[in-house]
Amino acid sequence: MLRRLPAIALTAILAVSTITHAAAAEGAEPVTDKPLAYGALGANFNQNLDALDYRELREARAQWVRGFFPMPATDQGDPAGHFAISTITEAAARGFDTVFSLKFPYDATSFPAPGSAKMAAELARLDKVLPTVMGKVDILTIGNEPFIESLPAERDQRLNTFYETVARHVIDYRRERCGADCGTTLYMGALNRLDLPDRRTPAAERWMTFVRETPEIEGVDIHPHIPAPENAQPFLDYILPRMRPDQTFLVTEFSLVWYWQQHLKDPVPAQFAQKYGFAPGTQVWQVIKAAIDEPFSERKWEEFLAGSPWFTSQAGFLRDQMELYRGTGRLAVATYGFKQDDLMVANFGPDKAPWLLNSVYAPYTVQPRGVLSGRGYWLDDFRALQRS
Repeated sequence: MLRRLPAIALTAILAVSTITHAAAAEGAEPVTDKPLAYGALGANFNQNLDALDYRELREARAQWVRGFFPMPATDQGDPAGHFAISTITEAAARGFDTVFSLKFPYDATSFPAPGSAKMAAELARLDKVLPTVMGKVDILTIGNEPFIESLPAERDQRLNTFYETVARHVIDYRRERCGADCGTTLYMGALNRLDLPDRRTPAAERWMTFVRETPEIEGVDIHPHIPAPENAQPFLDYILPRMRPDQTFLVTEFSLVWYWQQHLKDPVPAQFAQKYGFAPGTQVWQVIKAAIDEPFSERKWEEFLAGSPWFTSQAGFLRDQMELYRGTGRLAVATYGFKQDDLMVANFGPDKAPWLLNSVYAPYTVQPRGVLSGRGYWLDDFRALQRS
């Protein structure tokens, strides 16, 4: 649990002293002393926790695992039996550290009003889910991507009111059912595209105010999916001054997906095309589609990426981003996309977001290695960063 240091050794800059969160504000829920920042790098599975393979976690030296649970799935039966919850709690029981996000998809319908029957139904869902994870997972994040998983017209005080209501319900449940020494800490998550001025809205400001003024909340989650590495800094510039000094942040998703997308229509290197029989002028997305249709050998996939200047110019992305986040002394945990999934490859074309280029493992574009998935480009750096 979070009360112990994870197996990952941290750099000296992150060897910060322990603090007592109970003293952060009068009336705060007592919480045991623990380090301010962990600086860990873990494996993110999003909605695909059923793809978790402990052999691959061991190969990558990953200690932290993250995924999310869509709250409407509660209506389909006992949430304890849902693969996301059963997998994350099994990982915790096996000694892995865990981050679990509760996802509230309201992008197709309005937020329920406080006190309404719909809000009561949402809170009843929580009462079914919370017993399955509270005290079992290390970090519970309230929300996944609220400013995406909502109607554009309702990304205002209605969004804040909904998530604050949910958060207070979770806080009350933890206090009443899990106790003062509960092993699950709470974060609010996650904020997207803070590199864009129009995303720093009054609702985002109120979100951070709630995080700062709620003693039971440990911090905020961010998802820097960005078009250039330098676009991550505005996220930190926004959140850090708006949190209490004792709070930390999560980065449970981050990538260069919008940069990769800009290059899908680039021609592939002539040398690669000639060697592997692609016509002159074949575009990047067409080679990726060919790998989806018939997975490449590991060497062929690596040659495709390593021969592409648009990719190699960003080859240090994972290392550089972790240095940035760890350098703040406030990073609790970051988790990086661990494995390609079926949604990434469905109907792949020149305009599809190429999430599959982010993955540590590439089972949909690289041939398997016996029982292990094919290696993606980032495995070596991911492993090396576990030792940092």
